[in-house]
Amino acid sequence: MAGAPGPAAQPSPSVMAIVSLAPSRGPGATMSPSASPASTSTGPVPSPSSSDAAASPSTLGPTPVPTPDPGPTAPAERPSATRAVREALDERLERLRWRAGIPGISVAIIFSDGTMWLGQSGFADVEAGRPVTADTAFAIASVTKTFTAAVVLDLIDDDLIELDGRVRTYLPDLDIQMDERTTVRQLLDHTSGLRDYFLDPRIDRALLAKPDATWAAARALDYVGKPYFRAGRGWNYSNTNYLVLGLLAEAVSGESLADLYRTRLLVPLGLGDTVYQPAGPSEGPVARGYRFAVPGRSAPAIDLSDGTGVVPFTSVVTAAAAAGGMASSAGDVARWGRALYGGQALSPEALGAMLGDIERTDELDPRIPYGLGVQAIEVDGLPSYGHSGRLLGFRSVLRHIPEQGITIAVLTNQSRADPGTLAAALLRVALRPIEHCICTNRE
Repeated sequence: MAGAPGPAAQPSPSVMAIVSLAPSRGPGATMSPSASPASTSTGPVPSPSSSDAAASPSTLGPTPVPTPDPGPTAPAERPSATRAVREALDERLERLRWRAGIPGISVAIIFSDGTMWLGQSGFADVEAGRPVTADTAFAIASVTKTFTAAVVLDLIDDDLIELDGRVRTYLPDLDIQMDERTTVRQLLDHTSGLRDYFLDPRIDRALLAKPDATWAAARALDYVGKPYFRAGRGWNYSNTNYLVLGLLAEAVSGESLADLYRTRLLVPLGLGDTVYQPAGPSEGPVARGYRFAVPGRSAPAIDLSDGTGVVPFTSVVTAAAAAGGMASSAGDVARWGRALYGGQALSPEALGAMLGDIERTDELDPRIPYGLGVQAIEVDGLPSYGHSGRLLGFRSVLRHIPEQGITIAVLTNQSRADPGTLAAALLRVALRPIEHCICTNRE
C-alpha cells in the first residue's frame, strides 16, 4: 500500500512504492524461479520487460474510469465455482504468473452464491523454495485504506467524529501545513490538498538507510510540504490523508489503531489472516517481497526482507501506517470486500456515504472515480468497487462487481506487474466459464 501520485505529478522512482491507488499500465515483472510449485493461469499478460530497480516504496495511484452503476442481474445468469470453472481458473492463473514473471501470487474469487475459488502459484520465499499457500499473508499496501475508511465511518456512526467536521477540531496540535478548514470528508476522499509525504524524494533515502527501523507518524509527517491546493478545490491522491485519519481515529476513540481494526472489523468478520503490521508481524506464513534490477523472466529476484517478519520491511510499513500498513491473505481480502460493499461491515448510512461520495468528487475531475476510501473502476466494462495497492515488493487489488455479485482479490509479492490486468483475465474465465471451457477443450 503506498501513496499514489496525484493526477498531474508522477513520483520520482523511490523505495516507497507502497500505497498505490491505481496500478500503472507498465509491462509485467520479470522473474521465473527455476522450480515452480503448481499454480494456476492461462491468458495474455504484458510480456516481462521492465524492472522496478528504482521503484518508490510508497506509490499508490488511481486510473480513470466511469462510476459504477450497480444493478443486479438475474440469479440464473450469475456464475458459480463449479469444478469446470475451478479447473479453468487454475490453468489460467499458472500461465498468467509465468508470463508476467511473478515470484508468487494468491487469488480468491467469491461468487454470488457464496462459493469461493482459491488459487495460488509460485513462491512466498524464492530462495527457500517455500510455495504460496491459501493462508499466506502479503502486504496489501493501499488496500489498507478501505479498512481505515471503514473504521472512521464507524466512529462517525458512534458520534465520535463528524464527517464534515474540521480536522483541527480533533487534532489541534497536528504539525503539518494544512488549510484550517480541511474536513474529515476531505481526508477520506483526497480533496484536502495535503501533499503526499511519500513523494518527497528525501524519504526514500531515509527509509532504505535503516529498513528495520520503526517510524513514528511524526517522523513521516516531517516530509509533508506545502498543500497542493486549498481544501475542497481539487482532487489529489495523497497518503498523508490516511496517515492523519489514523491519528484522528486514535485521538477520538482513545484506542490504538490496531485495536480499532481488530475489534470493529477483523474479529466480527472472522478475518483471522489479516494484521496491522506496525503493531506486529503476522503469526502465520508470510510472503517475502521482491524487486528486480533488470528486465526479463530470468532476472534474479532481490529479497527485500529485513529479517523481522514485517513485509516488505519495517521502515516503510510503519511510515505507511493507516495508509498502507496491513498484511492479509487473498481469502480474507475477498471476504472483506464482499462484506464491505455488500453491506455487512458498515451501517447502510455509512456505506451510502462511502459510495455516494464518488459523485461528489466527480465534479473535481479525479484521476480515478473515488469516494470515501473506495475506487470506482470498470473491469472489462463491468462497474466495480474496491482499491489497489502498491509497495516496493508487493502489488495487490480488490474488486467487487455488484452486477454479478462477484468479488476478487489478487495479491502478489512483486511491484512491477499490474494485478488489475491479472484480475481482469481471471474474471473473464469466472464470468464466462462455458465459452472458456469449450475453447480449452478444443486445444
